[in-house]
Amino acid sequence: MNQAENPIGVFDSGVGGISALQAMIRMLPQEHFIYYGDTANAPYGTKETGEVLACVRRVTGELLARDIKALVIACNTATGAAAHTLRKELTIPVIGMEPALKPASEIRKNGEILVLATPLTLHQEKFNRLMEKYGEGALRVPCTGLMELVEREDWEGSRAYLKEVFALYDLRKVDAVVLGCTHYVFLKGMIREMLPERIAITEGSEGTARQLKRVLGRAHLLREDGDGSVELKTSGTGKDLETMERLLQFGIPADPAGE
Repeated sequence: MNQAENPIGVFDSGVGGISALQAMIRMLPQEHFIYYGDTANAPYGTKETGEVLACVRRVTGELLARDIKALVIACNTATGAAAHTLRKELTIPVIGMEPALKPASEIRKNGEILVLATPLTLHQEKFNRLMEKYGEGALRVPCTGLMELVEREDWEGSRAYLKEVFALYDLRKVDAVVLGCTHYVFLKGMIREMLPERIAITEGSEGTARQLKRVLGRAHLLREDGDGSVELKTSGTGKDLETMERLLQFGIPADPAGE
C-alpha cells in the first residue's frame, strides 16, 4: 500500500487539539486524520514532565497501531515534554506545537506580550529557549483551570476567568496576547471582544498545519487527491467524544455567555 494513503495521527490531552485539527483539515482536505483526545488523563498542564511523557507514549502506541504516516502533537505542553524524545524513538515525522511567541514579537511595538498557557508549558526548557529568542517584553501568564473550563464547555465560566486575568494587567501597555494552549483557541473570539482592537492575538494552529504540509511534502507523503476523512477517539467517555464532534463541526456558540 502506498504510505501516502495512511492516516495522520493527531493527539491532545483533551478537546483543545481539535482547534489545530481544524486548521489541518482546511489546509489538507484530502488527508485522513485520526484524532485522539486523552481526556481520561487531562489536564497535562499540571502534571510532572515524566507523567506527561508516559501519557504521550501510551497514546502514540495506539496511533502507531493504526499505521499512521505522521504524528502531530496538538498540545503545547505535550510537545515540550515529549517531542524531542519521540523524534529520537520514531521513524515517522513528528510535528509539535509551541506558543506563537515569535509572531507576537514581530508585532510588538515596545509594549508587553501576555503569554497565556498552562503552568507546565511556561516552565519547560523548550519555552525558556523560546523566551530567550523572542521574549522581550513577554510576561508568563499561567492559566490554571482554564483548560478544564473549555473541556466542560463552560463558556460563561471561561469569560469570567479571562476577565479576572486581564484585570491584572494594564492593557494600555499590551501589544499582543499569545494563546499558548490549543484549548484557548476556542476562546479566541471571546478574547477578541474583551481586548482593545489594537492588541494582536496569536496562536499556533495555522503554523502547525503549514509545517505538517511542508514535512509531508518533503517526505513524499502527501495524499494528492480524493476525499479526506476524520476519525475521533478518546480515552474518556462517550460524552467526551460528543464534545469533540460538536467542537469540530460547530466550534463554540457565537454568544456563549449570552452577552
